[in-house]
Amino acid sequence: MSQPGNLVSAFDCDILRSAFIKCVIEKKIPEDKWRAEAELLIGHYTDNDDIEPGLLEWIVRK
Repeated sequence: MSQPGNLVSAFDCDILRSAFIKCVIEKKIPEDKWRAEAELLIGHYTDNDDIEPGLLEWIVRK
């Protein structure tokens, strides 16, 4: 779901974080691989590889 100017709404952030947590649990992804998994997830969702660092940090935080 691409947004103009690559903006991600608060609702989108919640969706991404929930999807990330579910993915980590289901795939049993080790913590050292979380960042790469989150980057893939955000990139697919936004259809853009330019990922906001703050968003990435928020998604992978414990």
